[in-house]
Amino acid sequence: MPSIQDKQYDASPATRVAFLGLGVMGFPMAGHLAKAGHSVTVYNRSTEKAKAWVAEFGGSAAATPAEAAKNADIIFCCVGNDDDLRSVVLGPQGAFAGMTRGSLFVDHTTASAEVARDLATQAKSLGVSFIDAPVSGGQAGAVNGLLTVMVGGSQADFDRARPVAMAFSRAFTRIGESGSGQLAKMVNQICIAGLVQGLSEGVAFGMKAGLDMKLVLDVIGKGAAQSWQMDNRGGTMVDGKFDFGFAVDWMRKDLGLCMEESRRNGAKLPVTALVDQFYADVQSKGGRRWDTSSLITRLLD
Repeated sequence: MPSIQDKQYDASPATRVAFLGLGVMGFPMAGHLAKAGHSVTVYNRSTEKAKAWVAEFGGSAAATPAEAAKNADIIFCCVGNDDDLRSVVLGPQGAFAGMTRGSLFVDHTTASAEVARDLATQAKSLGVSFIDAPVSGGQAGAVNGLLTVMVGGSQADFDRARPVAMAFSRAFTRIGESGSGQLAKMVNQICIAGLVQGLSEGVAFGMKAGLDMKLVLDVIGKGAAQSWQMDNRGGTMVDGKFDFGFAVDWMRKDLGLCMEESRRNGAKLPVTALVDQFYADVQSKGGRRWDTSSLITRLLD
């Protein structure tokens, strides 16, 4: 696990928080909360991961989401998908069963807008609050406490969450009501998919033409073609390195959410649908855990 870098935290009173899900994102995110001085209780399906987190950061580990949520003012969560989210929120051992009236659940999972709205409605009926707050920035952003967070929920709940969540965020922005955060994250993934495919084609074209692509990327990166993907993944594409965090499997899950939502709202996503199938090709090549820039491997065979 990469070390968490020191950063300047926004001042916020020490708060009792829980964090559910200690994967590549959740582990460092929860760590930043502890470093910011909050009292943190963690839960993870793998108890060994929870023990490792406590050994590194202090705090405590709980056996169930309900137990973790019991004395927390704010419960943060970052798990895999809709089903994982429901499993840690609902039922007799779920977080909602342990939350006290007036407490707040902040979900950082990239999930559907539908599940966000449903859980927000259920939370309200129980006298607690739920906001959807998916993140962008990948593992590096989580480790360095520099995630971009897109939030759906009430202004009051957003205002409660923001000072605490800034421990691991560089931007924490309310988009609108419940589900809006998830919809904004879908926009993010749609844009990324097209950018990575375009960059892959450009780099592969230049390599086939015999150009010094490190030099070409340096030149065109100073012009209109510049993007975060070019700056951070162009050179690693040239080097054939694809171990930079956000996996193809996760991207396909996210693009599936985008296309499912597009079928509801009537949006046309021809490029996104095509790139999703290109990622399926990468999976079939054994690249399920390669990062998203591995799209280029289809073009260099």
